[in-house]
Amino acid sequence: MNDNKTKPLTLIPLIALVVGNMVGSGIFLLPADLAKFGTASLFSWVFTVIGAFLLAKVLSQNSRLVPKTGGPYAYAKEGFGKFIGFQTAYCHWLSMWVATAALAIALTNYLGMLFPVLDKLNLDCFIALLAIWGMAIVNMFGIRLVGKVQVFTVILKLVPILLIVLLGWFYFHPDYIWQDLQQSIQQGGVNFHSISSAASLTLWAFIGIESATIPYASLANPSRDIPLATFWGTLIAAVLYVASSTVIMGMLPKDMLVNSLSPFVTASEMIMGSWGKWVMLLGASVSCLGALNGWTCLYGQVAMAAADDGLFPRLFALRNKRGVPAIGIGMSAILGSIVLIIAMHANMAEQFKVIIAMASFASLIPYLYSSIANILIMQKQRQMLNLTLKKRFVYFGVAFLAAVYSFWALCGAGERLIFYGSILLFTSVILYAWSGGGEGE
Repeated sequence: MNDNKTKPLTLIPLIALVVGNMVGSGIFLLPADLAKFGTASLFSWVFTVIGAFLLAKVLSQNSRLVPKTGGPYAYAKEGFGKFIGFQTAYCHWLSMWVATAALAIALTNYLGMLFPVLDKLNLDCFIALLAIWGMAIVNMFGIRLVGKVQVFTVILKLVPILLIVLLGWFYFHPDYIWQDLQQSIQQGGVNFHSISSAASLTLWAFIGIESATIPYASLANPSRDIPLATFWGTLIAAVLYVASSTVIMGMLPKDMLVNSLSPFVTASEMIMGSWGKWVMLLGASVSCLGALNGWTCLYGQVAMAAADDGLFPRLFALRNKRGVPAIGIGMSAILGSIVLIIAMHANMAEQFKVIIAMASFASLIPYLYSSIANILIMQKQRQMLNLTLKKRFVYFGVAFLAAVYSFWALCGAGERLIFYGSILLFTSVILYAWSGGGEGE
């Protein structure tokens, strides 16, 4: 089933890949970011979780219709053609290696709080680069090792989060949430605008939902494992996000939560005392490292798939003896390192914000294209699928709702992200022409 020269990835590591990429560094800051929206953030989770499961269903369906490596890239190419396929691969690939730079920076921040001596030695940039290249080297040794690292880091990151989720209820104050709800009602109620604004943050929690679909050729049983890993990974992430956000909202007063730089650390200190801080910081550091490992795997796979089709430079398609696109991983790691150095330069903070805005917008494009492509692919394959009218209505309905949700997510990303994201999309036109439009395919 797979063309990889190493042992294929099985179900448990694949679930860990999905969970590890979705539950990265953001979960530890999300409660504070959502606090300013108050009770509206709890309602926003309903929309977000429904949208996430719609996307999970569409991606799983696409993996059966288009059994190829590349995930959203492969689906967009099949549904729309080479140009949109290239644009999807370009946006997806770029968002991934930019994410590794952001994760490496988050890692150094957590390690700096865990080991203050590191800040005094000014080793931030060195440690961040070491993390990017360390995970790149791990990936070059084969996807089986990637899976083992992912399982290990997911287990370690889940421990402190589950401690908050399970033990935090003993420190839970329902009146914190109730008072906020009453205040919202007095000020006009929890309206759709406030829910939508909060949802613009909660939707980022599910970036990475497509992770299981991308390394198709490296999976032991892709037709079975991709839907299972996508469903269970999404469910685990949803439970962790909703439960932890709700618990912390009930543990900390709103004023404290809004101004908290590390809400999970504050909550864990309430539960475990001074030890709680170190447990949570260690968990956050491991979480960043695991997400780094997962995104490194995926940017190599997406670029390889596009290069196999002649839409990316051929270097990205070259495999080492373990069947890994090592040169492509190395080239992407170089780009991530450049972004990292820009971010850590004292006078280039604004440039880094622009890059992050572009990458954030780019990470949502594959979901919209995948949802619409699902409809187009089903139409192309309607004779082979031989679906009943009822099933066809359900499948098309799910794909349509997923597309609507994805479009809403893009519109809610904010003017800044839409502006810079549009610039990124325009550059894909120039690069597509420069690449020859897949002449080598």
